[in-house]
Amino acid sequence: MTTQEFTTASAPAIREHLQRLHQERSLAVLSGLDGNDLYMGNLADELESVRAAYVGAAVSEIASLRAALGSPLVG
Repeated sequence: MTTQEFTTASAPAIREHLQRLHQERSLAVLSGLDGNDLYMGNLADELESVRAAYVGAAVSEIASLRAALGSPLVG
């Protein structure tokens, strides 16, 4: 997913991407690539970015649902 796709993707779609990245990291470790600092660093950076996008999307979806279901919060 590109940065542009993250702005329009749903939380479940971003979560699936995050899960695939975790699987990729596990496979990299099993394959002996955990010693490749460049690859693992790039993967860690992407995991961090996708995790942040997932949290943002999930919070936005929860807030939108809350707004659609109820009246404004008072107090």
